Amino acid sequence: MELLLGVFSAFGLSASAGLNAYIPLLVVGTIAHYLPNTLSLSKPFDLLANPWILILLGILVIIEMVADKVPAVNHLNDLIQTIVRPIAGAIAFAASANVVTDISPVLALACGLLVAGSVHTVKAAAVRPAVTATTGGAGNVPVSIAEDVFAFIASVMAVMLPLIMGTITIVLLVLVIWWWMNRKQKAQTA
Repeated sequence: MELLLGVFSAFGLSASAGLNAYIPLLVVGTIAHYLPNTLSLSKPFDLLANPWILILLGILVIIEMVADKVPAVNHLNDLIQTIVRPIAGAIAFAASANVVTDISPVLALACGLLVAGSVHTVKAAAVRPAVTATTGGAGNVPVSIAEDVFAFIASVMAVMLPLIMGTITIVLLVLVIWWWMNRKQKAQTA
């Protein structure tokens, strides 16, 4: 059961990394630092709980949050985050809930990379352009704030309530895949 909870936690954290790369890493590091009985990180991921790393992650969270709310800069930020978010998702997946000790680290990193990369791709290639086009860019800031709030809540839930967050993440992933396949099918018939 612990392995299953660890996997659900990992999926939730890597999905939230697709929205904001640093929030799930900061959440994992903070919980591991202040509540070590709740989350114990294996080496080398225990570095996330180091106070200096937590300060660095806090600064990176602020930079990403600000950059994502400034018009024109948000597009450059999404371009940079195309590389950063999947890597952060891979780290969050592998670090969370001792998954690395029970599952191959390569498999854990690959799963996190794919989940975070998928969420980021949907955000950057479908959701944000649609919001920009339909609101003339005025909707980008509220959507960005909602993404940050969701990433934080999802990260905390992934650690504290992994079964619920894992289930939500899997259902959302299935819905995204279904939407993507229907979109391709409609494009082919048109």
